[in-house]
Amino acid sequence: MVFKTLVFKNCIEKLTQLYLSVLFLVFLIKILIMKSFLFIFTFLLIFSCKNSESKTEDDKKSSTDISAISTKDFREFKVLDSKHINSSDLWMPFNTALESFTESTYENLKPLILEQDIPTLQKHIRDGKLSYENLTKFYLYRIRKFDRENDLSLNSVIALNPNVIEEAKQKDIDLKNKMLKHPIFGMPILLKDNINTSAMSTTAGAVALNYNKTDDAFIVQRLKDRGALILGKANLSEWAYFFCGDCPSGYSAIGGQTLNPYGRKIIDTGGSSSGSGVAVSSNFCVAAVGSETSGSILSPSSQNSIVGLKPTIGLLSRSGIVPISSTLDTPGPMTKNVTDNAIMLEAMFGYDANDFKSIQLKRSLAYDEGFKDFSVKGKRFGTFKRLMEDSLYVRAIEDLKLKGAIIVEIEEEKVELPDFLRLLNLDMKNDLPVYLSASADKSLMVKSVQDVIEFNKKDSINTMPYGQKLFEGIVADNATDEEFDAIKNTLKTNGKLFFDTPTKAHNLDGFLSINNYHAGFAAVAEYPAITVPMGYNEKGAPRGLTFISEPLSEMELLGWAYDYEQATKKRVAPKNYN
Repeated sequence: MVFKTLVFKNCIEKLTQLYLSVLFLVFLIKILIMKSFLFIFTFLLIFSCKNSESKTEDDKKSSTDISAISTKDFREFKVLDSKHINSSDLWMPFNTALESFTESTYENLKPLILEQDIPTLQKHIRDGKLSYENLTKFYLYRIRKFDRENDLSLNSVIALNPNVIEEAKQKDIDLKNKMLKHPIFGMPILLKDNINTSAMSTTAGAVALNYNKTDDAFIVQRLKDRGALILGKANLSEWAYFFCGDCPSGYSAIGGQTLNPYGRKIIDTGGSSSGSGVAVSSNFCVAAVGSETSGSILSPSSQNSIVGLKPTIGLLSRSGIVPISSTLDTPGPMTKNVTDNAIMLEAMFGYDANDFKSIQLKRSLAYDEGFKDFSVKGKRFGTFKRLMEDSLYVRAIEDLKLKGAIIVEIEEEKVELPDFLRLLNLDMKNDLPVYLSASADKSLMVKSVQDVIEFNKKDSINTMPYGQKLFEGIVADNATDEEFDAIKNTLKTNGKLFFDTPTKAHNLDGFLSINNYHAGFAAVAEYPAITVPMGYNEKGAPRGLTFISEPLSEMELLGWAYDYEQATKKRVAPKNYN
């Protein structure tokens, strides 16, 4: 009995301990559950707030972000060569005429032509060392030698004027009859392929416009009136880089992928006037015409070590140019040097009653005559502290100081560009149909952005390998006239604040930037800008020093750029193309 009692007592004690252990375990589990619940609740609350903040930031970013139309750092290309340019057809009009233009002739002419400015070329022609015919053949020879279907191909030229050799021969006759009225006379010029001209289609790089036969744009007629030769069309970022959104600059379905002569497939060409920049830098023409909405002249000019001028909007006519934005668009000259830039600007300048922004000026000096009188000496330039980490920029500033410029370091104004993309969306939605109706081939089947979208869907691999996200965004965007006016007014106000505030605070004459870094602000403020070569970074990529100043200050900009150019001589032609 005692043994049984002891056993029973031990069992009771063990059961009691087990019961207490279970109770304690349940208690711990409850505490852990409560803590887990609190943790999960707290996490969800924080995440929800963060997500809300992130959404607000994303909404704000989408309103002000312009990365969709900015240069992308591409290394892999879906398409390189054009599927629409047949080399045999391209060169058929020239084969017979170029038979007598041998490699020996080419080599003999190189010292007379490569890297020479327009006044020097004209002097060689007056002295009988060169002719307009041979000058034209020289560029055609180089384009055939280097531009497509070889190890150095650049894909910068999209079309050639089949009549240009005969036209050059006529210029030689006209010269003897003393018909040279302007320095541009007889100079072979390339046009960005969104600029209408009668001898070739104007495609904007798009298959939908492949057969767009047109009359001359206003600026093209001005060039011709002064005797310029239209050599051909330059490749571009399709639809002036307002089409795909996720694509490399310099790509178009018609022209293929433009490549940079300073580093094929390595250094970006800049865009959207990519072919114009590459062709000028590679000595495929005397000069080219580009167009800019926000950075499309400044970017490829600086990326290819040439001089590019984005004029005051309205100084040059936009009639007959495939548009993005009638608010911001402008053509502009792209050249190897400042002197040629001034000559090109003067040749294209003129009032156009059909362009609502065209400016009628009374001038005492022509652009190609008076710009050298404007030096940097005593001028006050704002430089951006954020850019002082760039050694080339710092060196350029020191060079300007040696020329007597006064440098004022400033912080950038904290202003944004809200709804910048919406401005482009809403403008192009209206402006493209106007161009297609008034300035394009009447037989074209596309009449709107939506029509182009539907056209491309029929053969998407060949017409839009990178998609057409920005075009789809145009169609989806809508605004009342009042909303649209408010967007434009806000952008122009903010752009002017960005420049005018430090200008008034420091009595500035202009600003110094790099490449197209401040192109967006210059665009909406309608400030002109010029970029000039300032050297090459450690990877060999060209960089441009960009001067920005108030509207209608082109003469000063040209003078300042010339002063810097002559003091530094930073441009070096791409070595594989000489």
